[in-house]
Amino acid sequence: MTIQTIIGIDVAKDELVIYRQDTDTEEVLENNQASINGWLRHLPAHCTIAIEATGTYHVLLIKLAYQYGHTVYVIDGYQLNHYRQGIGGRAKTDSSDARLLARYLSREQEALRPWTPPPPAYRALQTLLRRRATLVRARVAIQQSCAELPELKAPLKRLVAQLTRIDQVIQARLRAIVREAGLSQHVARCQAMEGVGSLTATALVMAFLRGEFRHSDAFVAFLGLDVRVRDSGRQRGRRKLTKQGDPEVRRLLHNAAMAASRQPAWQAAYQGYLARGLKKTQALVIIARKLARIAFALMKHEVEYRPPTAVTA
Repeated sequence: MTIQTIIGIDVAKDELVIYRQDTDTEEVLENNQASINGWLRHLPAHCTIAIEATGTYHVLLIKLAYQYGHTVYVIDGYQLNHYRQGIGGRAKTDSSDARLLARYLSREQEALRPWTPPPPAYRALQTLLRRRATLVRARVAIQQSCAELPELKAPLKRLVAQLTRIDQVIQARLRAIVREAGLSQHVARCQAMEGVGSLTATALVMAFLRGEFRHSDAFVAFLGLDVRVRDSGRQRGRRKLTKQGDPEVRRLLHNAAMAASRQPAWQAAYQGYLARGLKKTQALVIIARKLARIAFALMKHEVEYRPPTAVTA
């Protein structure tokens, strides 16, 4: 009988804490290509590795581990934290997290989806959309913080103009990547929906590229627009979005929902949600989710959008 080699890795900017379950051993590596390659060369073939998602610090590791033929699982930090609480874990250190990742993988592997490299266009679009989001936040913050200082009006205007030019450069590059990757038709299909502009359409296409989603529910869950339910007996718990996907895609979809809610095709549905007692944010989330489902269907079946007369609540 072959014993599966299960490894949990806690990732930080400068180092990796690695726990190997079959030998019950732990080691610390520098988080750089030379150290990771040296470690991977001495591993048994076909290891199963769990790594917590950490923004960008884990990207090099998962790429190299995949290239060496290992099966990699990228674990969402929110899920891992709840798993820790569920088993009564109290400590949270780099070492305990590495061990927890290995334990989580050994028990939940069948329910998890192995990591596969995304298409090059996905990574390029995601990087630019995130950089643009940072730029937009900075521009808004600067404008708001300096608005009441008359002596800064002229230099502020020049700075905002410069930031706007950078934004335009980013958007031009996004359009170029879409063309080069042959995704223009998908973007056009999504952009035909009410409230959806070119950036939101690009973000939806980017998300669609990430995996073979079997149905729209999986796509909605990937975007983090699915609802976490906590009911017990007759008690109905509070509904919350999982928010496990890319926050910039959700932000753009929320803006698209706001724009759609003011258009005839969606206005009645939006008002209907409000009449039921839902808050504005809740109503907009429902519309954003519906837009995501429609976008998924358009791209999966490669059909053109047919505007409805009106969407019902």
